[in-house]
Amino acid sequence: MPPQARAVDVGALLEGIRAGRRASVSRAITLVESARPDHQAAARELLTELTGLERRPVVRVGISGVPGVGKSTFIETLGAHLTGLGQSVGVLAVDPSSTRTGGSVLGDKTRMADLSANPNAYIRPSPTAGTLGGVARATTQAMIVLEAAGYDVVLVETVGVGQSEVTVAGMVDTFLFLTIARTGDQLQGIKKGILEIADVIAVNKADGDRASEAQSAARELVGALRLVHSSGDGWVPPVLTCSGLHGTDVDKVWKRVLAHRESLGEQGLLDKRAEQQLEFTWALVRDELAQRLRRSPGVRAIRDDVRRELLAGELTAPVAADRLVAAYDQDRAPDA
Repeated sequence: MPPQARAVDVGALLEGIRAGRRASVSRAITLVESARPDHQAAARELLTELTGLERRPVVRVGISGVPGVGKSTFIETLGAHLTGLGQSVGVLAVDPSSTRTGGSVLGDKTRMADLSANPNAYIRPSPTAGTLGGVARATTQAMIVLEAAGYDVVLVETVGVGQSEVTVAGMVDTFLFLTIARTGDQLQGIKKGILEIADVIAVNKADGDRASEAQSAARELVGALRLVHSSGDGWVPPVLTCSGLHGTDVDKVWKRVLAHRESLGEQGLLDKRAEQQLEFTWALVRDELAQRLRRSPGVRAIRDDVRRELLAGELTAPVAADRLVAAYDQDRAPDA
């Protein structure tokens, strides 16, 4: 028989987090990422205790950008700047998951070697587990752990593709979008939706011969933002240039991030986080329902047949969906 899994000591974990012990923080984040039912139960107990703690206001920032924009270099430079000011920084890098293991595959600790060695910084690659619900659950709860451990700033880096940016934007105070010049048509590669959710935009790699091109790209983006924010009401995202590699104007980008957060006001920030908690609740519900659907004996019994009939063109998607849901409902129906 396999050895019995050791129960999680939530009390010891809570004590370690409150003391800021990195090992405890790592174990807690592993716990909230786990899909095991016993781990999820322990995670709920831990998070209930952590949520009840009185915590300092923590700056939550999401950072995304087009592929090759230099997000990791920018974050490492920004992290060094913030720790140099005496602040502690936690970095959650939302990585694409390995299709075999579900683990993170980008290895941010190797891409941010200097920052990972900084005693005032903590870097954690977070696997998406293939679902946006997994992103919402694991990353939001990991932020709670980092805040309880006393980190002043939490940076959430996305992979920069698809819907994950919208998911991350819905869990942070400010969403920073990084881009670069020399991407062909500067606006072609940036979806309008990104411009709608971005709070601050920075054109990175504005150094050497590329500085003038970066300035030109920034002007083009300013023009595009006028169309997106044509009403003129509220915050209009500023567009800056910087060089994460050389550290040029990274501090100015950070000042704009703080300016956006301040523009929300104390009540505005509270309202935004309350709305995020509401959306997070529904994300958890959707994720749990999806897990239950996959675990359903009735669904498992017909899943292969439905797949085969769909691929053979013998079944339409709506009918297939109805059959799967009916099989799930049948599992839950009371005995006749």
